[in-house]
Amino acid sequence: MANYCSKKFELIWCYHEETKSLIKYLSLFVLKRYFCNSFNILSVKAGFIFTFLLLITLLGNAQTCTTLGQNPSSAFPVCGTNTFSQSTVPYCGGAPIPGPCSTDPLTDTNPFWYKFTCFSAGTLGFLITPDDLADDYDWQLFDITGKNPNDIYTDPSLFVACNWSGNTGLTGASASGTSLQNCAGPAYPTFSAMPTLKLDHNYLLLVSHFTVFTPSQKGYTLSFGGGTASITDPKLPDLQSATSSCDASKIYIKLNKKMRCSTLDPDGSDFVISSPLTNIISAIGSSCSNGFDMDSLILTLSNPLPPGNYTVTIKNGTDSNTIMDNCDRNIPPGNSLPLTIPVLMPTPMDSMVPVKCSPRSLQLVFKKNMLCNSIAPDGSDFMVTGPSPVSVINAGGNCVNGVTGIINVTLGSPIVKGGTYKIILKQGSDGNTILDECSQPTPAGSSINFMVTDTVSADFTYQLLAGCQTDTLQLFHNGNNGVNQWAWTLDYNGNSVVQNPVTYFSTFGQKQIILRVSNGVCSDTLSKIINLGNKLKADFETNNILCPEDSAEFINKSTGNVVSYYWNFDNGNTSFVEAPSPQKFPLLTFEKTYSIRLIVGNSGCADTSFQNIKVLKSCYIAVPTAFTPNGDGLNDFLYPLNAYKADNLEFKVYNRLGQLVFSSKEWTRKWDGTIKGEPQDSGIYVWTLQYTNRDTGKHIFMKGSTVLIR
Repeated sequence: MANYCSKKFELIWCYHEETKSLIKYLSLFVLKRYFCNSFNILSVKAGFIFTFLLLITLLGNAQTCTTLGQNPSSAFPVCGTNTFSQSTVPYCGGAPIPGPCSTDPLTDTNPFWYKFTCFSAGTLGFLITPDDLADDYDWQLFDITGKNPNDIYTDPSLFVACNWSGNTGLTGASASGTSLQNCAGPAYPTFSAMPTLKLDHNYLLLVSHFTVFTPSQKGYTLSFGGGTASITDPKLPDLQSATSSCDASKIYIKLNKKMRCSTLDPDGSDFVISSPLTNIISAIGSSCSNGFDMDSLILTLSNPLPPGNYTVTIKNGTDSNTIMDNCDRNIPPGNSLPLTIPVLMPTPMDSMVPVKCSPRSLQLVFKKNMLCNSIAPDGSDFMVTGPSPVSVINAGGNCVNGVTGIINVTLGSPIVKGGTYKIILKQGSDGNTILDECSQPTPAGSSINFMVTDTVSADFTYQLLAGCQTDTLQLFHNGNNGVNQWAWTLDYNGNSVVQNPVTYFSTFGQKQIILRVSNGVCSDTLSKIINLGNKLKADFETNNILCPEDSAEFINKSTGNVVSYYWNFDNGNTSFVEAPSPQKFPLLTFEKTYSIRLIVGNSGCADTSFQNIKVLKSCYIAVPTAFTPNGDGLNDFLYPLNAYKADNLEFKVYNRLGQLVFSSKEWTRKWDGTIKGEPQDSGIYVWTLQYTNRDTGKHIFMKGSTVLIR
């Protein structure tokens, strides 16, 4: 039987066939940590089996964590100056934790989570001290800056450091640690190296209680120290602002940062109001129902305050302190905030977000929250007047708890004509204008003026001054509608920012010109392909070899904007047309080469092309009656002569024994009197020749003999 120290998951199945259905509840991580030792499987005692089955039952019944602090989203806020004690650790968890120990499916077993921010970059040292030193605690650190806390379950890149050692006792990060990645098993030390924290980054620390053989809910203490980073907020706690509800029965206090919910007295005794007409009877912190800290709170008064100016002052409550931050620093008693209870008046329609180019919607901003149910969805609370007709098709707010500070008004089409416009409030299809959170209606007829900038067009014109070697391209933009910025891309000629640039092209063809214009608000971009087609290239095709009785044909291949042609056929004839008639050449008793010239031109530019035609003295196909392959340059080869018009040609040569000594389907391929490089004997050789006459289409078969002379 193999030993568990091999750390192979398959070996566990060797324990006993009946345990297979139970072992599947254990993670590979558990098996590696707690079965990797020197004892043999066969020596396991009955007591161990009982503990083993108990462990399986506990892990198999893992459940969702409901206690505050046992989920990433409800993590304890911590400070570098305090020691945090957790007296009990409820059983829950079991969600996989990604990280560098991916070979071991680690889980957040019986977890607690802690969150903090780095206020001074450096290394982080901390110590976890179990209440029972026989307990095994593990930890992993995550950087969640800009992330949802629950992303730690799916995003391995959030990993910073960890220690999942299988040993019990103290654990943490210290100068004695040598690695940031201590994975599962007793071979790993319980202390890791100190991770480096980044300034202004947010972190989550998981503390996982993983004692297996003696399951307990005993707790631990967590303290920070030994590193160079600071996770203590330097900002001292204070009050920031105070406002009231519409009916002045509640006061809303804003704090200058997050502070501990547990330091707020629910009876409101932390505060006093400077009025003999009312008392503060209760206090509730925001987010305190599902978290540990708050940045605002609500004070409830025994009687509403009449309009006037008041002061709200903080003091020690019945718990003998004011409100404290996460570092146990309190807001100094006596600190106060001014509070004004205004006379209820309608909230004016006084401002809007500046419009952009071609606005399709308008955003109205209000000093008070407006009731969302008072906004007619069809937009009938509003009308827009100005230099061009504008229709309103709907309206709505960014509603939270039934109120919004911004109303979005959607237009039927974008406003493209510049000028001064006005949005006017009127009674909508719901029978009212709009109401603020205090149910005060904004009067019909209220209005806001706004400016719209003209849209712009990047359309441009150009003038092409064609040259034989270089083209000059003059570009023009009209600058209408206040355009004051031009950005030209001139194909491969670079860029320009002037209104009407000039550019030069020494190569011809299609050029892409791009213009982007702006008047500071509106912009537009246009691309045009301009064809510089004035380059001339004279070119033609003709018969390079011509039989004496045939005519030469000419196919014009010239390119460019050609306006004139001149052909000289070197036979005494010329032509000025694009496609000249076929030409005949004199019958001679010798071969002659004629030079054909084509000149094309336009706008003072010209180009010339030459082609040579060799007129043969004969195109009669014949096979010599003798040849002398002696290398003197005279009659050295045997082949069909003048087979210029022979299609599908096949030429074969046989010796006197009837053996094929040469074969070719190309008439210019010649027999040199050898076979595989070996010269053949002098004598008579028989040949056959068959082909199709190109002019008549007639199939020709010829047979004869020739003498090889050496």
